[in-house]
Amino acid sequence: MKIGKELLAKMPENYRNNNIISTSAIDMLMKFGDVESAERMFRSIKVKGADIYGALMNGYNLNGESWKCFKIFEEMKEKDIIPNEIAWNILIGACSKSGMLHHCQYIVNQIPLNIQNKIRTQTALIDMWGKCGSIEKAKNVFNLVVDRDTITYNAMINAFALNGMGSQAAELYREMPNNLRDHVSQICVLNACSHAGLLHEARTIFNEISLKTESII
Repeated sequence: MKIGKELLAKMPENYRNNNIISTSAIDMLMKFGDVESAERMFRSIKVKGADIYGALMNGYNLNGESWKCFKIFEEMKEKDIIPNEIAWNILIGACSKSGMLHHCQYIVNQIPLNIQNKIRTQTALIDMWGKCGSIEKAKNVFNLVVDRDTITYNAMINAFALNGMGSQAAELYREMPNNLRDHVSQICVLNACSHAGLLHEARTIFNEISLKTESII
C-alpha cells in the first residue's frame, strides 16, 4: 500500500487525466480500503469516462459503501455519461447489497435492453432479485436466458436457497446438465435442502456427488 501511494504521489500531473491510468489508480486505492484518497483522485480528474465512474462504484461495493453508487449514478446522468456493461453490473451489485426493492427496480428500468439481454447481466439480475426476496422476478429473468451456463444455474439455485425454497432448488439442480454442475452448485443445493428441512433429499444429492471437496464435506 505504501509503495502504491508513493507512486501516485510522484505521478506527473498530465498522467492524472489519462483515464486508463486514473481508473487503475482508483481501483488500487479502493482495494487498499483507502476510499477517501480514491474519491480525491476521482474529483481531481477533469474529464471522466464510464470506466472511471465504474471503478469508483466498484470500490464502494468492495468497501461496504454501496449506497454511494446511487449518488454517483445520478451524477453520471446529470453529465450525460452513459454507463457501459461493466458499470451497469456494478450498479446491480450495489442493489443486491442494499436489498431495497425500489433501488433495484429504479436501476433495472434504466438498463438498455441490449445490456439486459447479456448473460452476465442476466445472471447479476437473478442474484439481485433473489437477494431482495423477489423470487418471481429472478425466475422471469432466468427463463429469458437462452444459453444458460454454470454461473446462471448457480445464481438461480442460490436464489431459491435464500428464499427457503429447497424443493425448487433441488428440482432445478436435477434439471441442470451434469457437465455444468460444480462444487458451488452442490453447496447451494445442499444448503437449500438443509435449510428447508429436506434432509433426505440433501442426503441423496450428497451421496450422488462423486468428488467431494472439503467445503461440501
